[in-house]
Amino acid sequence: MNIKDPRVHELARELAAIRGSSATAAVRQALEETLGRERREGARLADAVGELQERASKTMGEWIDEASLYDEVGLPK
Repeated sequence: MNIKDPRVHELARELAAIRGSSATAAVRQALEETLGRERREGARLADAVGELQERASKTMGEWIDEASLYDEVGLPK
């Protein structure tokens, strides 16, 4: 990878200085940390969607179907 953005180099050097590491190590660690957060957030979102799906499936039997609303010719009961 060859990054040509001067700001990226500046940020990498600053982070490396703070952490007492090389710029490469600082960038690697920052990417690993960010990727870990993104993966955890994705997992939390998937869990939340799963919980909503489970709750919705439990209420499916409570829905009113058309047969209970209309008679055989389509008029409201």
